[in-house]
Amino acid sequence: MSIQKEILSEIKKYATIIVHRHQSPDPDALGSQGGLVQILRATFPDKKIYKVGGSVEDLAYLLTMDEIPDEAYTDALVIVTDTANAPRISDTRYTLGNKLIKIDHHPDDEPYGDLSWVNTQASSCSEIIFDFYQLFADELKMTNEAARLLYGGIVGDTGRFLYPATTPHTMEVASKLMQYDFNASILNRQISETPLRVAKLSGYVLENLQIDENGAAMIIISQEVLDTYEVIDAETAALIPLPGQIDCVVAWMIVVEQPDQTYRLRLRSKGPAINTLARKHDGGGHPLASGAKAKDLHEVYEIYQKIQALVK
Repeated sequence: MSIQKEILSEIKKYATIIVHRHQSPDPDALGSQGGLVQILRATFPDKKIYKVGGSVEDLAYLLTMDEIPDEAYTDALVIVTDTANAPRISDTRYTLGNKLIKIDHHPDDEPYGDLSWVNTQASSCSEIIFDFYQLFADELKMTNEAARLLYGGIVGDTGRFLYPATTPHTMEVASKLMQYDFNASILNRQISETPLRVAKLSGYVLENLQIDENGAAMIIISQEVLDTYEVIDAETAALIPLPGQIDCVVAWMIVVEQPDQTYRLRLRSKGPAINTLARKHDGGGHPLASGAKAKDLHEVYEIYQKIQALVK
């Protein structure tokens, strides 16, 4: 039996299904989570199906979460989308369910779950959820809202179809989703819009970006700078693509100081793989898009030196 058939078989068995995603969600985390929930609710109206994970930060235009008690997990099936490793799952109650399924597109460096479907060739987890629907289209029901969410997830994780993970299949899936009744133009605009405060911080990033002679770039955004621009860490995700728009930049990292004086790092690359480096610093992700953490500035500069070596 294929993994997809096993997953559908488990979904059919359970009266309660709870879908989680990763912390600090992006459009793909919410798109794949919400898209799956919408499909399952339309297909199995008698089941109790929830989406959980706490704050969605500035992405409430995409999706909001359900509030459920711990008791809801009794004899429940838990599905986690778009989350590479268990520590990143938002809402630790995922452990309270009866069975755990992982659906993801990140490298499977830290497997978890009773069943796991990982497709690293997919542009996004939202693309995988659509493939799941299409595989069982004679049984599952797509809705306009599910299509909107899955399309948003694909747009978010492909950088509006700019990133190398975009394939002909990705474009085919997007075109099929656009046939449903939602406004793709409005959704594209919502995903790309940033508050004026963040736009002004973008100017600071470009003005202060450190770039070496080989194209390794870094910017450190301190708590003082965040306070000055009245921006919170969650909003700095909009800054990630900026260095990559510069022709001489090959790989870069956006470093944001946290309230406890540790640092959150977002690593990106146009060529050298950076996920192995990220894994060595409490992180991981895709070869060209990863995250990591640093306990202090010394570790931040150590990571930057390693990026410089990779680029060179």
